[in-house]
Amino acid sequence: MTRLGILLSGRGSNFEAIADHVAAGDLEAEIAVVISNRSEAPGLEAARRRGLPAVAIPSKGLDREVYDRMAIEELRRCGVGLVCLAGFMRLLSATFVRAFPNRILNIHPSLLPSFPGLDAQHQALEHGVRVSGCTVHFVDEYLDAGPILAQAPVPVLDTDTVETLAARILKEEHRIYSEALRIVIGGNYRIEGRRVILG
Repeated sequence: MTRLGILLSGRGSNFEAIADHVAAGDLEAEIAVVISNRSEAPGLEAARRRGLPAVAIPSKGLDREVYDRMAIEELRRCGVGLVCLAGFMRLLSATFVRAFPNRILNIHPSLLPSFPGLDAQHQALEHGVRVSGCTVHFVDEYLDAGPILAQAPVPVLDTDTVETLAARILKEEHRIYSEALRIVIGGNYRIEGRRVILG
């Protein structure tokens, strides 16, 4: 059974969607630990309500390498085989990425490679695109740049605000993150260069 480590910084809605799928038996996985770099993150309380191990490792004032080594140690202590970033608002160091090669997934609220980084929905509206969406990708040493596993398009409406667009994208995030996890857990894929080949 694949042991998941969830990293989050905020409310943890993608974590909750994953946890719902695990609880329903849709994912052959168990959540080994939920870690946040913010002790006040609502996602930690959501994990505790579900009876899951929830650990705060505050990042404020810590060097990235130092913080990442602490997180790696906790993930390894919990026997984590697959790391899921779910609104984790920190860049991971090369040390972290190398500790879990091709075993870290992230969800991003745009159709990468468009609009990487922060405020992706705002970027989409500013650029006037007609379609945005979300992407699940493997994490490499560069920002929002790893091989793409799953994407879902979301139309951008003339009446959209950042909030309305973000809410529609979030619904798709909740759907495709678990679909992508199912692929990785099943092992029915291979990575060739930047491409993820299914089957």
